[in-house]
Amino acid sequence: QVQLVESGGGLVQPGGSLRLSCAASGSIGSIATMGWYRQAPGKQRELVAYITSGGTTNYADSVKGRFTISRDNAKNSVYLQMNSLKPEDTAVYYCNTKVLPFFKDYWGKGTLVTVSS
Repeated sequence: QVQLVESGGGLVQPGGSLRLSCAASGSIGSIATMGWYRQAPGKQRELVAYITSGGTTNYADSVKGRFTISRDNAKNSVYLQMNSLKPEDTAVYYCNTKVLPFFKDYWGKGTLVTVSS
């Protein structure tokens, strides 16, 4: 089993910044990707960004240019720097990892990000 623990959520004003962190522990094995998803009230969970073990990144169009994902392989951790936050970024953000060889999904419990004045 793999455990994921997120931190860094909170309340921020529009235009502000937050940094989310996620640390993986347990029977990690070989991690293929680490990433972030989010789920706003009444909406489906959606991909925000992911990063591969080699450093390749992918972002949702809605966050490109504002969010940056990074990874520390030695610490089995992934980070999401969120700048220029908008009210529509309000959601519970979930850390995700896909573990080889079968790209099995593991999820954190989520951290709430609220963007409001």
